[in-house]
Amino acid sequence: MALTKEVKAKLVAEYGKNANDTGSTEVQIAILTYEINELNEHFQTHIHDFSSKRGLMKKIGQRKALLAYLKANDLKAYEELIKKLGLRR
Repeated sequence: MALTKEVKAKLVAEYGKNANDTGSTEVQIAILTYEINELNEHFQTHIHDFSSKRGLMKKIGQRKALLAYLKANDLKAYEELIKKLGLRR
């Protein structure tokens, strides 16, 4: 399932500072996490979809870079975000 407007609006409302805050680091990480989780579900049934697997790896790398940026600039927000998203860090 692709990222719909409704899902994106819900993620922005939950993780953003206001309803139009789509560019903050927290919102970008939340959106990438949602997309990564959707791709992981896709790979449960489509094991040999290697081109999508490349896209998954790019999203994981992008999220990792954003998490490192957030950790360096705002440690408290980083810790709250990983707790909310359930990441293993």
